Amino acid sequence: MNYNLSTITSKEIMPGLHGKLVHSENMSMAFWDVEKGATVPEHAHMNEQIMHVMEGDFEFTLDGTTKVYRPGDIVVIAPHLKHSGVALTPCKLLDVFSPTREEYR
Repeated sequence: MNYNLSTITSKEIMPGLHGKLVHSENMSMAFWDVEKGATVPEHAHMNEQIMHVMEGDFEFTLDGTTKVYRPGDIVVIAPHLKHSGVALTPCKLLDVFSPTREEYR
């Protein structure tokens, strides 16, 4: 399958977190536009996740450690680790999940 990001419909997964989602059999990609002040509550999931901050400042807590991530920063999140975040500025993030995040379909 071929996609163009400009033609994918955005979904507001949680308040202030707008995602354009692409799924394959074994993984998902989420291109997020995150409003300033939007929060991702603490949670954990069975998926391995890689987060890339493309724009903005994103405060992220992983397994009890909080840091501010900026453009170019990448975080690898092991399955079942608790994590949360808040957008300190408007942000663009890219998340890759394996296996597929079925609840995002």
